[in-house]
Amino acid sequence: MSAKAISEQTGKEFLYKYICTSAAVQNRFHYANVTTETDFDRLAQDHPWLLTERLVVKPDQLIKRRGKLGLVGVNLDLKGVQEWLKTRLMRETMVGKAKGILKNFLIEPFVAHKQEEEFYVCIYATREGDYVLFHHEGGVDVGDVDAKASKLLVGVDEKLTEDAVKKQLLTHVAADKKEVLASFIVGLFNLYQDLYFTYLEINPLVVTKDGVFVLDMAAKIDATADYLCKAKWGDIEFPPPFGREAYPEEAYIADLDAKSGASLKLTLLNPRGRIWTMVAGGGASVVYSDTICDLGGVDELANYGEYSGAPSEQQTYDYAKTILSLMTREKHPDGKVLIIGGSIANFTNVAATFKGIVRAIRDYQGPIKEHEITIFVRRGGPNYQEGLRVMGEVGKTTGIPIHVFGTETHMTAIVGMALGHRPIPKEPPAAAHTANFLLNSSASSSVGYTGPIISYRAILPLFNGYAGWAPESR
Repeated sequence: MSAKAISEQTGKEFLYKYICTSAAVQNRFHYANVTTETDFDRLAQDHPWLLTERLVVKPDQLIKRRGKLGLVGVNLDLKGVQEWLKTRLMRETMVGKAKGILKNFLIEPFVAHKQEEEFYVCIYATREGDYVLFHHEGGVDVGDVDAKASKLLVGVDEKLTEDAVKKQLLTHVAADKKEVLASFIVGLFNLYQDLYFTYLEINPLVVTKDGVFVLDMAAKIDATADYLCKAKWGDIEFPPPFGREAYPEEAYIADLDAKSGASLKLTLLNPRGRIWTMVAGGGASVVYSDTICDLGGVDELANYGEYSGAPSEQQTYDYAKTILSLMTREKHPDGKVLIIGGSIANFTNVAATFKGIVRAIRDYQGPIKEHEITIFVRRGGPNYQEGLRVMGEVGKTTGIPIHVFGTETHMTAIVGMALGHRPIPKEPPAAAHTANFLLNSSASSSVGYTGPIISYRAILPLFNGYAGWAPESR
């Protein structure tokens, strides 16, 4: 499961389109998006209610607790919204430790209500099923909902009923609101399941005599369900977390990934960082990143990603040249390191993937030297000896410092070397025999291979409880 956050506008659009409930959901599709390119005259033509209703305006950039941060303009007319935005739109803002530009805002109708009409509801996925949390006091001062809220676990393949909601969640709710809330929560849960949400929080959920109002929403969906939900999701966008920009290189790799049977992923964390990775395997990418952070490199870690699933030489070349292009745009006073790591592949032809990387290194050898980049390599698997040979050879012929290690070296030992925590051996230890198997260089990565295959089902229990594999913390 790949849980990715969606914008509040997208989440509300899904809710308004697809929720099935007897509760009267108000203000359906009453929202307007504002960016630097917005023409307010045209906006008012497209959304006439902007001229007749009192309004709320807030940034829609995956920022929580916006009210406490002073990032919500309340009970304004349209001119008041424009004035409020003048001091905030395209301004740099600190949210916790994250610094970013406020550039995307949401305008909605202002809903006058009483404090006792505010509620909190949240649904999130765990291994054993989906939890529904409800608290009869919502709003910005809701506090620790994990400690306060009533919880109801809906097991896998189980259904949520209105009776269960009333008995287990709505014990502190006034009788005249129980029917409406029970129907809405069941409808919300069905929507959550049908559209493959992994997290869905509404705070506050307001219930008045006129119906139900969804004021603030935060949501994540399982991005791997795209093939199931494409018709309902449409062309969905996943905005980056606040403080991190969306880069065209990420989109380029995502496009390569979409057109390939292999897995190619790239997320830029700190483009000015000195520690870059190109890791084979999703599990290995977690292990390498964790090791870098454990050794004090968290502030200099530039990227996170992986290439796996037997990518072709050309695909690996395209991936590697993207990494090298990013690395060679800005110098670092201490130089940079590129960690090309991985465990022991079970079917990926290491020689073929490394030839793609070698092509990219040759193309960028000038900028690599200019930016004082040192490369550390560790890999095992089919044809890994040939892959390591060509990698070592390109270091000798180009003069680029490339330190190459095979299965005789612990998987993450090169991280300690790259970060200066352990010496770099002048001569690698004698090659071990582990996974010392070969593929015919002219054969495909999956044809003719008779060596051992690592069973993911066998090793998965080893990761239970491991931070990188545990259910996502909210």
